Amino acid sequence: WFGESVIQQCDGRCFGPYVSDCCHRECAGGCYGPKDTDCFACTNFNDSGACVTQCPQPFVYNPTSFQLEHNPRAKYTYGAFCVKKCPHNFVVDHSSCVRACPSNKMEVEENRIKMCIPCTDICPKACDGIGTASLQAAQTVDSSNIDKFVNCTKINGNLLKTFNIHPSIFYQALSNLSEFTFPSFLSFPFLSPSCPCSTPPLSSARPALPSSHLHPFLPLSGISLLVLKQQGISSLQFQSLREISAGNVHITENSQLCYYNTVNWTRLFRAANQNFLVRDNRSPQESAKERMVCDALCSDAGCWGPGPDQCMSCRYFSRGRTCVDTCNLYEGDIREYANGSVCVECDAQCERADDESLTCHGPGPDHCVKCLHFKDGPNCVEKCPDGLQGANSFIFKYAEINNECHPCHANCTQGPGVRLCRFGMDKIENLKTRVD
Repeated sequence: WFGESVIQQCDGRCFGPYVSDCCHRECAGGCYGPKDTDCFACTNFNDSGACVTQCPQPFVYNPTSFQLEHNPRAKYTYGAFCVKKCPHNFVVDHSSCVRACPSNKMEVEENRIKMCIPCTDICPKACDGIGTASLQAAQTVDSSNIDKFVNCTKINGNLLKTFNIHPSIFYQALSNLSEFTFPSFLSFPFLSPSCPCSTPPLSSARPALPSSHLHPFLPLSGISLLVLKQQGISSLQFQSLREISAGNVHITENSQLCYYNTVNWTRLFRAANQNFLVRDNRSPQESAKERMVCDALCSDAGCWGPGPDQCMSCRYFSRGRTCVDTCNLYEGDIREYANGSVCVECDAQCERADDESLTCHGPGPDHCVKCLHFKDGPNCVEKCPDGLQGANSFIFKYAEINNECHPCHANCTQGPGVRLCRFGMDKIENLKTRVD
C-alpha cells in the first residue's frame, strides 16, 4: 500500500507510491494513471471515455459579442454519460435527455432535434372531441368526461353539452381553449339560455372529418360556426379568432346578441366560396341604446363584445390582447417601449427610470438606458460571468465600481490582477471540463 502522505496529497486517490501519482480529480474509485481517461469510474460524467465535471454545454460565452452562443460541440447528459444525440424516444430539456417535457414546457422540433421550450402562456394540450378517439362512444360532454377537457387548448372534434352539468363548471374546464378542429361545424346549442357566459375564445376554425354525433336540430352541412336561438348570450367574445379556414357562418335568431354587426366576416374567410348568414338578432339600434357598442379604444374594424379586450384591432396601441391609449414609456410599475402599435415590456435587466425618461428603447438587455445590476459589454446582466463555459476555457469577470464587467487575470477568477485575486487556479481546475 502507498504511504499516508501520498494518500493525503492525492485527496485519497492515487495509483503509485509517489506524491505525483495522483488520480485525476474527476475519478471515482481509483485509477491506473493521472489523466481523466485513466479513471475506473467517473465522479460526474463520462464524455467519450474522459471523466468531466459537466458535459459540453449547449451554449458558450463569446467574449467578443458578450453573449451566449450555440455550441457546435454541445452534448447532452444521458444518465452518467455525455451523448451527441439523445435516444429516439427521449427529448432534450436544456442539456439533458428526458422522457417527457415538464409541465411548464412544450415539445418542439428544431433542426430534427426534439426539445423542450418554456411555454409563453398555457402549454398547448390537444384533446379528443365528442365522437372521436378516446371519446368515440360519448354522445355529449357530461359529468363523466368533463375532466378530460381540463386545460385543453385545442379540441379535435365536436363539443355537445347536456344540461346535467352546470355551465360554470363547463366553462371553467374550457377556460384555456384557443382552437377548435371542427367535425363539419361548430355548434353552440350547448349554451344554456340561462347562462350569462359567453362562448370560449378561439384562435382558428378548421373543418375536419364529419362527425356521426350531430345535434338533432342541425340540418345544415358545411357550416363552421352556428349560433342559433341562444336567448342568453349578448356577445360572442371570440377575441382570439383570426381565421375561419373553410365552411360558412350562420348566426340567427339570437334575441339578445349584439356586436355581431361590427364584424367584417369576409375578412375571416380563407376560401372564396365561404358565406355568412347573420340575421334576426338584436338590432344595432337597440344595442346602441343600451350602450352595447365597441369600446372607444377599438378601431373601426369592429369587436366581439364589450371592453378593450374584445377589439378586432386597436385604434392606438395594444398590450397583449387589450387595446390601450398609450404605452407605459414614462410611467407605471412595468415600463415598455412601442414596437409599432404594440406595447412591449422592457427587459428585466433594465433599471426603471424614476424621472420622465425612457427605461429602454427596444427589446433585449442591450437596449436598456441603464442597467439594474451590471453591464457586460452592451448587455445588462444579473451578474458578471463567473465560470461561464467559453469556446476553449471558462470565462471569469469582475465588476468595477461603475458595475461594468471586466475580464479577470488569466490565473484569477475574481479581481483585475494576480495581486487582487480572491480565488485562483484551484477554482479553475475544479471547473475544468473537456471541450472537444
